[in-house]
Amino acid sequence: MLKTLNTAATGLMAQQTSMEVTANNLANVNTAGFKKSRAEFEDLMYHTVKEPGQASGLNSVTPTGVQTGLGVRTAGVQKDFALGSAIMTKNPLDLQIEGSGFFQILTPEGQVSYTRDGAFKKDPQGKMIDKNGNFLQPEITIPADASGIEISNSGEVRIIQGLSDIPVQVGQIDIVNFVNPAGLRNIGRNLYVQTPASGQPIATRPGLQGTGQLAQGQLEGSNVNIVDEMVNMIATQRFYETNSKAVQAADQMLQSTNNLR
Repeated sequence: MLKTLNTAATGLMAQQTSMEVTANNLANVNTAGFKKSRAEFEDLMYHTVKEPGQASGLNSVTPTGVQTGLGVRTAGVQKDFALGSAIMTKNPLDLQIEGSGFFQILTPEGQVSYTRDGAFKKDPQGKMIDKNGNFLQPEITIPADASGIEISNSGEVRIIQGLSDIPVQVGQIDIVNFVNPAGLRNIGRNLYVQTPASGQPIATRPGLQGTGQLAQGQLEGSNVNIVDEMVNMIATQRFYETNSKAVQAADQMLQSTNNLR
């Protein structure tokens, strides 16, 4: 009976994790570049009373055996890097990667991070920064007298100055890709950092080596589907209630055993 309590308790913890993941997805439904997550589970060790295939007679074996499971645990939380919907902004420094890839961001601590959020701005010196003041890498400076900014699909940044109508290139935006983007570690602020699971960053121009091209004047919205997340939330709640009923049933059975004369 104690095994039942422990097994049901692992189910409660697993469903709690699933609910936390779903709640985070819903909370970030309007976060630019956000990628939804999915909790993945695996069963725990089994208590084996009789091995499958164990000899049961002179010329016979047990066809199934007797094994009872000891519960479930969270195996991982998988990021879904499916492309989010486009949000048109008409801001010349808003960029969307139409495909795979990440922008490179340099934090104040000197760490290179990666993001799908392409909402860039200018600092007082004209350098392109994200909404937290982190510098886009490689650094690109927009002159103060620039009357127009054009960013091509391949990442070339051109400006119009003064009365001239001839664009002048002032920088090149490169993006990076990873063998396993799901292995990146979230650090908040729409940023990821490299881990041994993600592999080394592969820097390239947009549109090359399987990366997406850039689209100016638009952002990538969250890829969270509210209907799917609501269904997941209701299902998780029902699973949690079912596991709690198993705990109550095991407790009642223990009480009945204690009351035996």
